[in-house]
Amino acid sequence: MVAPNVAPIDIVEPDPSWPDVFEDVAKRVRTALGTRALQIEHIGSTAVPGLPAKPVIDIDLIVASSPDEGVWRPALERAGFVLTVREPWWHEHRLMTLADPRAHLHVFSPDAPEPWKHRIFRDHLRHDAADRDLYGRVKREAAVLATRAGETMTAYNARKQTVIRDIYARAFRAAGVVGR
Repeated sequence: MVAPNVAPIDIVEPDPSWPDVFEDVAKRVRTALGTRALQIEHIGSTAVPGLPAKPVIDIDLIVASSPDEGVWRPALERAGFVLTVREPWWHEHRLMTLADPRAHLHVFSPDAPEPWKHRIFRDHLRHDAADRDLYGRVKREAAVLATRAGETMTAYNARKQTVIRDIYARAFRAAGVVGR
């Protein structure tokens, strides 16, 4: 059994270069996949100006079928991405990582709901200063507590869950999404 990776969680000040870094990584994905990249979106905290974040660019990639890895994965591996997570039970999610620049590429099929949720959350935080500030504070607190306790990234994420759910509820209401 592999021991969980425990490392300090580094939340840094917002970096105005993050959108440019995203564009560079997105270009790398488009070059590798061509028309097989149906949609590429900058998500996560680095996609929200003014929000502190882990210095890792999060990207949602939509392909025709994420489980059909033979169609898209080899080209991304040749472009430097490494498959690190395969979660067929969670909307057929795949995670590929890039070391330089640090990026997480979340691969989904067109019918997965998560990319839509990610965009609603991102767009809400871009426009709602109060929730953006709240989330920034909670991220910093969770990182300090998780690092001090020697916890994993999963524990850090769990520390943020209540606030994330509250912000999602407000974001869904603001976007006109009912029943979420």
